[in-house]
Parts: sequence; C-alpha cells; structure tokens
Amino acid sequence: MNFLITGGCGYIGSRITEHLLQKKHKVLVFDTLWFGNPLKKHKNLKIVKGDVRNFSNLKIKNINTIIHLANVANDPTVELNPNLSWEVNVLASKMIAEHAIKNKVKKLIFFSSGSVYGLKKEKKVTEDLKLNPISVYNKTKMIAERVFLSYKDKLNIKCLRPATVCGVSKRLRLDVTVNKLTFDAFFKKRILVDGGTQVRPNIHIEDIVRIIDHFSLSKKKFNHNIYNIGFENLSILQIAKKIQKKLKVKISINKVRDIRSYRQDSSRLLRSGFKPKYNVDYAINQLVNYFKKNKIDKFGINNFNLKKMKKIKLDRI
Repeated sequence: MNFLITGGCGYIGSRITEHLLQKKHKVLVFDTLWFGNPLKKHKNLKIVKGDVRNFSNLKIKNINTIIHLANVANDPTVELNPNLSWEVNVLASKMIAEHAIKNKVKKLIFFSSGSVYGLKKEKKVTEDLKLNPISVYNKTKMIAERVFLSYKDKLNIKCLRPATVCGVSKRLRLDVTVNKLTFDAFFKKRILVDGGTQVRPNIHIEDIVRIIDHFSLSKKKFNHNIYNIGFENLSILQIAKKIQKKLKVKISINKVRDIRSYRQDSSRLLRSGFKPKYNVDYAINQLVNYFKKNKIDKFGINNFNLKKMKKIKLDRI
C-alpha cells in the first residue's frame, strides 16, 4: 500500500513511518522538518519538505491512506502564535480532505486529541460525551474533527483521540508526561510533580503503531468515525511513583494546581477488536534502557517542543 504521512518526521510520525517501511509499504512523508529528519534513507521512502497550509500543491496520486499528524502541538506551543495554529490545525484540514478526494484517496486517519473533552466529572469519558475544550489547542482539534467529518460521505475518515503518548521513537519527545518524569528521574535524580492529583490517560507509542495497522490494513468494516485511544488513567503522582519504584529517586511535590485533568474510556476501540499490548511500566523500562545506551543532550532543545518553537520564532511564521 501507499501511505502519505503529514508530520512523518515527528515523535509519532517517525515511528509509524519506520513501521510501515518494515512492512514493505511505500511512504511519502510531508513535513516542515522543524525538528530535522531522524529517518534513514529507504527505497520506499520519499520525504518532501513542506507546510500543510500548501498541501494542495503536493502530488499525491496513487496514495491509498493519508495519516494526518502535522500540527502545532500542545497548549503552550499553540499560545506562541494562536493564528498559526488555526491555520495549520484547522484551515489546512479542509484543504487536505478536498485534495484527498480529488486524488481518489480511500482512507484518512486524523490524529485529534483526547484533551478535546476538557474537564469531565464522569469516570468513563466516552466518545458520546459533549466536548468542552479549555484551550486554543483543544479547540483547534475539535473544529478540525468537524471539518474532516463533513467529508465522511466521500472519504473513509477516522478521527483518533489519543491519550498522552509515551515511549521511545527516533524523534524522542521529553516533554510528555511519562517521558519527562522518567528523564528527570534518570538525569536529575529527582522528580518534581506539579500538583499530582490531576489525571492523564496514557498510551504507548507502539500501540499507536498497532492501531494504524488496525484501521488502515484491516478489511473489517468499522461502525464509527471517532475513537478514543487511551487505556491507563493515572494521576501524575501515580506515574511518578511507578518511576520512583524503578529508579529509587525522591519525589518533590509543587503545590501549583494544574486544572488539566481528564480520563478516557476506549471501550469502543476494544469492541472493534483491538487489544493494547504495551503500558506505562513498559515505557518506563524502555526509556531507562534507552537513556543508558544512548547519548542524550540533556540541555538540548530538539526533544522539547516549546523550547524548539521559541528558537525558530514560531510567533513570526
């Protein structure tokens, strides 16, 4: 099969790209390369540097599936230039859908965010609950979903709402919860937790790769367009204690209150036949082993979205 991945050099995208190439698929990556290109050359890989705001200029004939990951990611980074985020995260969505239909693409998998639900009291946050985004980033994801779903009669659309991702990839992020806390414990010998009671659902990056196979390669007919993809609803302090058990470090709690707390229920995905294989404990062990075996620039910025975006002056783009 032929895949197009926007943001294919990013944290999630680079791992999906590697996986698809291992499965002998052809992959076209479309990426701004703000964080560089961590991918090795491959006969079935083509990388095009570009901005999704110019997606209609991209030649995409004979593409079977588009995996749309390119976006301005997370709340603090979006706040550097909210207008850019609306353009990249929302306006480009319309362009991508229409260009896909024009070029007879069969499937489109859009990565939204589990944070679109906002603050919920319900213990089971399912896809049927009303969305209540509390940040510009969350709002752009919600509206982008609506844009894509408006084309569902012409294109097989799947909107995935991922939990906080953890685990290792070629473009490793160290500013997502499990990765950051493990990094701090390993290199700084302590974990600083802001608040701690706030809950985050989690998903390992390897399960995301498996979910791509589940939706893109299966001949099974799926009954829904929107799926939560997150399994372990853990408080930040619970995650910290898991890491502490592994690395025997001190946990310090900062009494700053973080209102961003949400859960996810992924029963719909489980009913579709998918079963998660990896968890937070696996991610912690994987990260620790990675830190032991690889040189990490502890003061570098390429693994931290906000720091990197500030340097490339996102507010001026």
